[in-house]
Amino acid sequence: MNRPRGVMGQLKRSGWLVGLAVAVVAVFLAPQLLDAFRLGLLAKYLCIAMVAVGIGLAWGQGGMLVLGQGLFFGLGGYMMAMHMKLDDAGPGGVPDFMNLYGNNMVPGWWEPFRSAGFTLAAIVLLPAMVAGLLGYAVFTRRVRGAYFAILSQALVAAFATWVESQQKTTGGFNGMTNFKGWFGFALNDPVNKQMLYYIAAFVLIAMVLIVRWLMRSRFGELLLAVRDQENRVRFLGYDPAWSKVIAYVVAAVFAAIGGALFVPIVGMINPKNVGVTPSILFLAGVVLGGRTTLLGPVLGTIAVRWAETGLSEAYPSIWQYFQGALFVLVIAFLAQGAASIGPGFKALWQRLRGSPRGAPPGGPAQAAGAAA
Repeated sequence: MNRPRGVMGQLKRSGWLVGLAVAVVAVFLAPQLLDAFRLGLLAKYLCIAMVAVGIGLAWGQGGMLVLGQGLFFGLGGYMMAMHMKLDDAGPGGVPDFMNLYGNNMVPGWWEPFRSAGFTLAAIVLLPAMVAGLLGYAVFTRRVRGAYFAILSQALVAAFATWVESQQKTTGGFNGMTNFKGWFGFALNDPVNKQMLYYIAAFVLIAMVLIVRWLMRSRFGELLLAVRDQENRVRFLGYDPAWSKVIAYVVAAVFAAIGGALFVPIVGMINPKNVGVTPSILFLAGVVLGGRTTLLGPVLGTIAVRWAETGLSEAYPSIWQYFQGALFVLVIAFLAQGAASIGPGFKALWQRLRGSPRGAPPGGPAQAAGAAA
């Protein structure tokens, strides 16, 4: 029995190596096939896919419906925007929007973000701390399901409202834009824009590999057990709260990194990018691609965003109806996303034929044989 398992393990490893090679080739092939505008859109979608990877871990593997990832996406994005504005202003300078709205003074809590090292560390550590404290306070009290989803959505709504109200320090409703450079690289240079695309692509690949490693570890097995039978895991002596907290923290850090790269790629950040609606739309690609799969959230997110752009260009007045119809079809017939497209069509065919779902067409005898 050990030899077949070893052979299967080698085949799986070989399959992943092939998949990784295909991904790397696709990364280098995209700039040759797409113009500068489309490549910029793809880089933007890759940043959103980073959020989807974290959602796939927290929701698909951990069962936590996270409706507030815009909070962490916004934290990463605004911290990166603060550093870029201070860097554009020069040593001791004041960002342009503060000269327009404020009192020509940089707030004290902005000053540390003049340092590139501090900014990069804060983009990772601050969302991790916020998610860790929030997750510990929520999951240790056994808050889950719709209650956790509503709580996370309320937090992102409060964050978006606060950002919009702080016009002198965050740009308010208009947010921050007109960035000139990113860590010494001019953003108007096409070469640097292509460099940002490569950075986003390989960071996304690294995130997928991290999630794969977590899913194949003992932690991943425990997280799946918590998702399916939380009370039984607690009965066996494990504390489900800690596995949830870790998954939630990882998802928060991924979202913050995606937000931080979103700013130099898109060239702006405002409350519309971090509110309730964007947080819900982050889940759209995860649902379409399959939340319980590894690559489903990534491929689903890129497909949804690309289709959204294409439909809005071809049918500017009615493209939302096409998008809504797509979501309805997926929810009605592909409950597990595109990963379940085969079983979904089979169930649809059985439903159209009038046979019960999951019942073999050969009658009770064949059903009993299948059960045996």
